[in-house]
Amino acid sequence: MKLILIGIQGAGKSTQGNLLSKQLKIPYLSTGHIFREIAKEKTNLGRYVKETINAGILIPDAKTIEIVEEYLSRPEYKRGYILDGFPRTMAQARAFKNGIDKIIYLKIPDKEALWRIAYRNDSSRADETLPALKKRIELFHQYTEAVINYYRKNGKLLEIDGLRPIEVVNKDILGQLNYKLIGNQLKTISLKKTILVIVGLPGAGKSEAANFFKNKKIPVIEFGKIVNDMIDRNNLTHTEAHHQKTRLEIRDKYGKAAFTVLNLDKIKSEFKKNNFVVAEGLRSWEEYLYLKKELADVKIILLALYANKDLRYNRIKKRSYRKELGGVKRDLNELIEINMAPTLGFADYFIDANGSIEDLNDRLEHIYRIIYYS
Repeated sequence: MKLILIGIQGAGKSTQGNLLSKQLKIPYLSTGHIFREIAKEKTNLGRYVKETINAGILIPDAKTIEIVEEYLSRPEYKRGYILDGFPRTMAQARAFKNGIDKIIYLKIPDKEALWRIAYRNDSSRADETLPALKKRIELFHQYTEAVINYYRKNGKLLEIDGLRPIEVVNKDILGQLNYKLIGNQLKTISLKKTILVIVGLPGAGKSEAANFFKNKKIPVIEFGKIVNDMIDRNNLTHTEAHHQKTRLEIRDKYGKAAFTVLNLDKIKSEFKKNNFVVAEGLRSWEEYLYLKKELADVKIILLALYANKDLRYNRIKKRSYRKELGGVKRDLNELIEINMAPTLGFADYFIDANGSIEDLNDRLEHIYRIIYYS
């Protein structure tokens, strides 16, 4: 396993790096370690690194990447490593091609970092004076936050709250890496086949919740896509009247479990490759019962999103697509005609989705961890 630790100075990278090294049995090292080791070598590269460091000059990105990749190709790193302090810039992140599995971002506030370092036993180091520390933190925000966003977008970032006790942080990291510690032994987390079903009235945030899981590279089956595609193919506008007529036609043909019936093959296909699947937009109680019958060996979890009526209706009006699909009539059709009400009342988890997308994502992350790592 190849891991990178990212965080401002004082976030606990070396503490967690050393712990993970013992637990995962792979070496922990930093770019500082790499440069110091190479500087000892009596080679052209060794002399270059030594002279550059001694002159107080930063080694250019291209040369840094070359040095780090060459060093990590050595036999002792074949099984993997935990790398601290690289990449620091977008140029380094884009060019680094060493097959990184996960990036562990230890998040702590700047003030906490300064407080922690001020109370270190070795805080007499020249690079740990208050002005020097503030400068390093400033550079982190200036250059490395872009790197964090880069890895977040490609689904490799694990975001860890570094404010908690060392043991709790370590347990969280291991959990997100699909391990759990039993005594001194690491065990791989093996999740039973699970389908998380997102339910909620129009405008509650189902699409945003689906995007949260898509960003985690978790397969998402969108039940409502069948109706949307039929409306688009027939060049109809997305009004409640057209949606209601289309839904009734489909249910007349396949029954009240229609959208589960029509999506079942997709769900089964995803379970051949994944143990965790998300279904977004399941509506009727009959759809839920059909899932339970056809996927008897799969754990089915209902997650309901709630948002106030006025907020939901305003969200729908601001959509660029299907912005006419909101209001009391639509709500009543969903709750009564479609028989959605039991899926909301019977949900395993409820999320208050009245806030921002960031708030929603935080709550979804909490639920996801409970489901995935418990």
